[in-house]
Amino acid sequence: MSPSPKVLLADTNRWDLGARLAIGLSQIGCTVSAVCPSHGHALLVTHVVKRTFPYRASNPLEALRAAIDAVDPDIVIPSCDRSVEHLHQLYGLALKRGAAGQRIVRLIERSLGNPSGYRTITSRYELLALAIEEGVRVPQTTRVSSGADLDLWRASESKACVIKVDGTWGGGGVRILRESGLSPAVWGEITKTSRLSRAIKRLLINRDPFYLRSWLNHVERPIIAQRFIEGRPANCTVFAWNGEVVALIAVEVLRSEGSTGPASVVRLIHNNEMRNAAKRIASRLGMSGFFGLDFILEEGTGYAYLIEMNARLTPPCYLRFEKGRDLVGAMWASVTGQPLPDNVRVTESDVIAYHPQTVREQDRPQDCFYSEPTDEPELARELQNPFPNRTALFRLVQLFDRKPEAIR
Repeated sequence: MSPSPKVLLADTNRWDLGARLAIGLSQIGCTVSAVCPSHGHALLVTHVVKRTFPYRASNPLEALRAAIDAVDPDIVIPSCDRSVEHLHQLYGLALKRGAAGQRIVRLIERSLGNPSGYRTITSRYELLALAIEEGVRVPQTTRVSSGADLDLWRASESKACVIKVDGTWGGGGVRILRESGLSPAVWGEITKTSRLSRAIKRLLINRDPFYLRSWLNHVERPIIAQRFIEGRPANCTVFAWNGEVVALIAVEVLRSEGSTGPASVVRLIHNNEMRNAAKRIASRLGMSGFFGLDFILEEGTGYAYLIEMNARLTPPCYLRFEKGRDLVGAMWASVTGQPLPDNVRVTESDVIAYHPQTVREQDRPQDCFYSEPTDEPELARELQNPFPNRTALFRLVQLFDRKPEAIR
C-alpha cells in the first residue's frame, strides 16, 4: 500500500481530538478527510483536512456512505461514540447487500477489527464482563433498571457506588452516590439523557440534532452501577491492529473538570496492569483502530481497576512519543505495512496540560508541556472559544442553568 494512506475521520460531536489527530496524520504523510457537522467544528478550521462532508442526523448512515464513496479511504477513524455505532450499523447493511457491499465490509473490518466484538464494545456491562473473564481487575458491577433496583443492590453492598448511562460521555451520564438511599430526583437526573426536553435543548443550543433522532427512535440507554473505588483516575489511549496493541500511552490524571469530567492535566506513567488489560481486551475482541480504557488506581494498593472503555479517539492520542507510545506512527505503519517510524518525542516532560482546558497559565504546573496547536493558530483560537459556547443563546442559558450543555 502507498506510504500516503487516505484517512477518513468521523465525528458527530464538536470535539477537538479529530482535528488534533489530523495534524499529526498529515505530518506523517496521510491525506485526511472528515465527515462532521457542517457548522462550528474544529475540523473545518484545520488546514490539513483536505475534504469535509456533512454528517447529517436525518440520515447518518447515508452521510457516512457518501463520504466513503467520495474518499475511498484506507481507514475510517471514529472520533465519537455515535460514529462508532453508525459504522457498526453501516457494516450490517453492507453485509446484507452481498457482493455489492463488500468494499464497505472490508473497510470497516480493517478500521475496527473483528465484527464479532462490535456489540460488546458499545455495552459497558458486557465489556466489563469480558474483561473479568480475561483476568482484568474490575469493580463489582451490576445492571440496574430503576431506583429500587439500585437501592436493593446498594443495601447488600453497603458501599458508595457510581452510576453510568450507556451512550453518554465526558462525565455527563455519570453520578457518584456516597450516601445511603436514592431520591427520585437523583434517578430522574440520571435518566434524563433520553428525555425530549434534553433533546430539544441540545438541538436549539448545541445545534446537535442527533439526540432528537435518538429520542424519536426510542433508543434505550442501559444503566450500570459500580462499586466506588477510592483512588486516582488514570487512563490509556491505544492503537491496535488485528488484535495486537501496537502503541499505548498511559497517564495518571492530576487535574480534571469535576470529579467525573475530562482530564485537564495528566502525567505519563508506565503501568503493567493497564497495559495488560489493553492487550487482553484487544486480543479477545480482535480490535483494530483507536480506543481508550479508563481506570482507578486504588488508594493504598495502587491496583488498576478498569471502569470503562471508549472505542474511539481519546486523549492524548495525537501526541507523539517514542516507539510504543506513538499512536500516529503506529497507525501509519499498520495501514501502510511500513516499519514503525523513528522516535519523535514531542516533549521530554512527563506532565501534559491539555489545551484549551488550561489556557490560563496559572492552571498549568511548572515545567509541563502545554498541548496548544501553535502551528494552527486558527484552530487554537477556535478551541479557546468553541461553538456553541460563543453564541448568545448559550450565554443566556448559562445565566439560568448551572450545568449548561457543553460540547466537551
